[in-house]
Amino acid sequence: MTTTKTSPAPVPILLALGFLVISAQMAAASDSFMDPQGPIAAAQRTHMLRATVLILVAVVPVLVLVPLIALRYRRRKGGNASYTPNWDFSAKLEFLMWGVPVLIVIILSVSLWKSTHRLDPYAASFGEEPALKVQVVGLDWKWLFIYPDLGIASVGELGIPVKQQVAVTLTTDTVMQSFMIPALAGQIYAMPGMTTQLHLVADRPKQMQGENTQYNGRGFTKQKFETLAMQPDDFSAWVEEVRKNGIVLDQQTYQILSMRTDRDEVQKALGTAQMPTNALYFNLEDGDLFHSILHRYHSGEPLSVDQQPGTVEYGQEASQ
Repeated sequence: MTTTKTSPAPVPILLALGFLVISAQMAAASDSFMDPQGPIAAAQRTHMLRATVLILVAVVPVLVLVPLIALRYRRRKGGNASYTPNWDFSAKLEFLMWGVPVLIVIILSVSLWKSTHRLDPYAASFGEEPALKVQVVGLDWKWLFIYPDLGIASVGELGIPVKQQVAVTLTTDTVMQSFMIPALAGQIYAMPGMTTQLHLVADRPKQMQGENTQYNGRGFTKQKFETLAMQPDDFSAWVEEVRKNGIVLDQQTYQILSMRTDRDEVQKALGTAQMPTNALYFNLEDGDLFHSILHRYHSGEPLSVDQQPGTVEYGQEASQ
């Protein structure tokens, strides 16, 4: 009985297959920049793929040549490898070993520089229509979305029209947090008493997931929200639904909202039968709520404990 040995697949082929499998899995997820729903995420994906290919130009030859060199020049009887104990320099090898990596670094540096300026989160360079203004407040453990020009606010849902730029201004009323909608744009940090900006636009109607990527305690895993990119008419209908079914966002309501509670807990406290099971809708009583939250940290004096969301004195649940 004879057996035949099958030679293992070359390392580069295995690497390529593995990369394709991982890419396919990422692309299958609607919450990944590998399945971009806007020009910013699309540019990020292109940059990552370009960088990966360029890096493989240097990595694959190393993975192939190291085992071949070790095999060819191993010590053995009857070996045909040349014996050159005084050899110490090869211009061709030096050029390849240093020239190719230097060239790759130059190409990556230029590409990164261009992408950094093109995707500046403060730049209003996507879309032609006037931007929709959305003010975002990070809380424990939920995001509050305020539409100052529309007089509404929401938690758990961020509604946006397609093909229209959205100008996002962010802050938090608690610890530092990191805002991210992977299918639309990269992450950006927000801190109390400070603002940061982000511009994004969706190419097509789609439901996408957003989240906080900065760990901040017990409810971190639930601090997610749905981003609903809609046609303009559908967005207008969504705005009217929020107005119709929302409750007034006054100081008492905001105090309940800003407690150290996760999405399920705050839904039980403020949700109504007219609202979705995973979102809260509000009508603004204070048209300048965002700046009221922001300026509480600008008095020059530290906030008292009863003015700090998440503390027992502020109104945190006893179970916390």
